[in-house]
Amino acid sequence: MALPLIPIAGASLAALAVVRLLRVSLRPVRVDQRGEDALDDLDEGLGLGRSRAREQANASGRYRRTIRFGDGDGVEIDAGWLARIRVRRLRGGA
Repeated sequence: MALPLIPIAGASLAALAVVRLLRVSLRPVRVDQRGEDALDDLDEGLGLGRSRAREQANASGRYRRTIRFGDGDGVEIDAGWLARIRVRRLRGGA
C-alpha cells in the first residue's frame, strides 16, 4: 500500500509555516522590576475601583495555588494582572 505523500507533505508545510510565523511575530519581553513588584504586592482575589477625579477605572486580580502530585512533586501557580481603562470626553469639532 502506497503512502499518500501529498497530504503528509501539505500538513508538514502548514505546521512549518505556523511555527515560522510564531517565531517571527514573537519579540523579546522587557522585564520591568517596578511592574514585578506591583504584581507581587497584589492581594489574592479580584479588586475593582473607580476614580471620578481621574476619570478611570482600575481592576486587579491574583490567583495563587499550589498543586501537588502523587509522588510529592508539585507546581505553584501565581497569576496576577492589573488593568486600567480610561475614557475621556472630547468636546468640540475635530
